[in-house]
Amino acid sequence: MISRYFELSSEYSYILVGPRQTGKSLYIKSLSAPNAWTVNLLLSRSFLKYEREPFLFREEALFQIQKRGVKTIVVDEIQKVPLLLDEVHQLLEETDCRFLLTGSSARKLKKGAANLLGGRAIFKRIYPFTYLELDRAKMSFSGLDELLQFGTIAGIFVKPTASRPSFLRTYVDTYLKEEIQIEGLVRGLSGFAHFLEVAAQSVGEVVNYSKVGRDCSQNSNTVKNYFEILEDTLVGYRLPAWSESRRKQLASHPKFYFFDTGVVCALSSRLVDPLDAPLRGRLFEQWLINEVRAISEYQEKDCSLHYWRTQEGDEVDLLVCRGKKPLFAAEIKAHSEVKTEHFVGLKELRQDYPDLPLLLVCLVTEPYLSDGIQVLPWTEFLTQIKELIN
Repeated sequence: MISRYFELSSEYSYILVGPRQTGKSLYIKSLSAPNAWTVNLLLSRSFLKYEREPFLFREEALFQIQKRGVKTIVVDEIQKVPLLLDEVHQLLEETDCRFLLTGSSARKLKKGAANLLGGRAIFKRIYPFTYLELDRAKMSFSGLDELLQFGTIAGIFVKPTASRPSFLRTYVDTYLKEEIQIEGLVRGLSGFAHFLEVAAQSVGEVVNYSKVGRDCSQNSNTVKNYFEILEDTLVGYRLPAWSESRRKQLASHPKFYFFDTGVVCALSSRLVDPLDAPLRGRLFEQWLINEVRAISEYQEKDCSLHYWRTQEGDEVDLLVCRGKKPLFAAEIKAHSEVKTEHFVGLKELRQDYPDLPLLLVCLVTEPYLSDGIQVLPWTEFLTQIKELIN
């Protein structure tokens, strides 16, 4: 069992959100909650029953609480029947039962669960396994390229390495394509599937809706909606550009990243051949940004993540901030040989923030200092994130 980098208080109710197979249900099972009653809305029988008559959930829950002494109620994939959130709301008001709800669509949950967030239930996002979780569990893997190519989605990572490509292909076919259509979020599956492939090939680039639209034969408004769907289903996110500068005109358009590098490789049909240098570089950047995103949210440090880029093209991959205060900046390079040009963006950023910790995170084996910039092995960077965001 791989323990997660966060803990849920036994005193509160939670809504755990994250894409499918990121380990939400597995984590809840590991809590060993006494006297628990579980409802799984992925099961057609439960889904159809509560969709037709959502009030039955409250009646059955009250029976479990009053007659069987249930103290915790678990509902998996509650976004499939959003009306149950109203029933949960009433039960939270009327009983002292604890609720653990899971979901994989932020769009439906935010619409239906707004009344649960006023101190009654806590939203908690769950990510694929982080490197720190795998390292603490002493999980074996063949190296960095394995993590980058196959990702760390919990339900897939625990499979034998040789079978992960098959499971990843199934994941993107049945969940990222078909199930998003079943949820009523897209109409034409073929157009959305083509968009997914183009989005995966342009991961980490500044989002240009018109260009992506031309590449996948869709108009820019449709493409913008598709990106929003990926965010709403927690499959991806936009990394905004940092807009605060006293000296320079900065870029304003966001970049886009998927939640897992294995998904990118599956969508790009890059699960068989070894990674080439350009792909490794894009995956390495995405993976480390995802790691920072997960750890900062798990630690509840109210951090925001950005990239920094001037109109002249000087760029830093990651700027982590709290409010309007930058905490540190990191340029990410999948290179073991550090070059002069790797420092250009960081040195430009230093003119705006002379006291800001600046990091070049790469594949070197030992850390060192170069002109006031810390050059860090990626493993050491990951172990320092908690300190950097304090």
